[in-house]
Amino acid sequence: MAGLAESGSNPDVDLLFDINGLAKDAPRWFDRVMEYVGEYGLVLAMVLLVVWCWWSVRRRGDEDAASSVAALVWAPLAAGIAVLVNVPIRGFVERPRPFRDHQGLEVLVSGKTDYSFVSDHATIAMALGVGLFVANRKFGLAGIALALLEGFCRIYMGVHYPTDVIGGFALGTAVALLLSPPAMALLTPVMSAVERSPRGGRLIKARGQSRAGGQGAVIPEARKETAGAEERDLAA
Repeated sequence: MAGLAESGSNPDVDLLFDINGLAKDAPRWFDRVMEYVGEYGLVLAMVLLVVWCWWSVRRRGDEDAASSVAALVWAPLAAGIAVLVNVPIRGFVERPRPFRDHQGLEVLVSGKTDYSFVSDHATIAMALGVGLFVANRKFGLAGIALALLEGFCRIYMGVHYPTDVIGGFALGTAVALLLSPPAMALLTPVMSAVERSPRGGRLIKARGQSRAGGQGAVIPEARKETAGAEERDLAA
């Protein structure tokens, strides 16, 4: 299967050179930015997006907050499981990095000695994006967009073929979606129990929000009206 990349007429290789060729024409500082973004920045942005979504769910304090937080917990778990699934896939395919078989690539990151198919970065990013989509569509669409950008960066950097990235997208999506029902069945009761606990409940709902939405909430205008009615009753 390593022979997938040997033919120069292979559309996979042609697209690799087309995208990676942009790095040769770009300023050096831009390549350094793409190197950092593709290696660390976008994955960090995905993690921050998950945290932002959690903070939004917590502050909103909806009735389904526990299930939403369970879905957010599942997102990084799905990414971790997808990477573990990728270990035997890489060992079976044994596809070398593109710069080992093709001369003339602009490689922005050195020291990559492991196999190429499938891309761990693309797998992690898409698993986080799809897992986030399960919890919240708006945040999830932003996460999927970041995952697509991550895949582009890996090709631009010369460390992956396009099919490595597509395979990572497929693997991350499959794990996040196919294992989501049993994961949610396990995580939602756990998050519900955390919500009911005195201290852990703050991780699911902000206390002020939960009190404001509860049946015991006190509306100032209602208090004034009640006080006025009581005074009238006493005067009578």
